[in-house]
Amino acid sequence: MIEFKSEVREGALLLTIDGNLIGEEVGSGIIDAANNATQKNINDCVIDISKVKYINSSGIGVLITLLTKFRNKDGELYIVNPSEHIKKLLVITKLMAIFKVAHTVEEALNQLKES
Repeated sequence: MIEFKSEVREGALLLTIDGNLIGEEVGSGIIDAANNATQKNINDCVIDISKVKYINSSGIGVLITLLTKFRNKDGELYIVNPSEHIKKLLVITKLMAIFKVAHTVEEALNQLKES
């Protein structure tokens, strides 16, 4: 079971995901939240995945979709505190070079303010 929370903090969409990021049905809700945000001219996103233990190809697809959506709006996306398993997966898939990673939500929000 996965749950996610979305809120706007300091002008950025903050998505907090809890559970395994697998399957399309979960991704559609997360992408809907991103669509709603970009329609309101919120062009930056911070995804806290510190409570995500496992991610599969569908979950990676969701992250890439979100990244594309925000960068197409001249925004940015940060992934916060990925587990060692997810970090390894991002390195293996060469996505670590594409995604911006922060240790905390506050660090990500500060990076967005500076850019």
